[in-house]
Amino acid sequence: MAKTIVVKQIGSPIRRPAKQRETLIGLGLNKMHKTRELEDTPAVRGMVRKIPHLVEIIEERG
Repeated sequence: MAKTIVVKQIGSPIRRPAKQRETLIGLGLNKMHKTRELEDTPAVRGMVRKIPHLVEIIEERG
């Protein structure tokens, strides 16, 4: 079974640069307090690291 992480959006993309908004959409997040379970890959980890003020990792599974 592949490792996964649960990511939650904690910040609003309003008045943020377009790249940060696009990163949120790339993670599948678009509304406050929404969560997504994503595969734990270097690409996903890099996206989370780019916007730590907008998302948080709630849980690591697997």
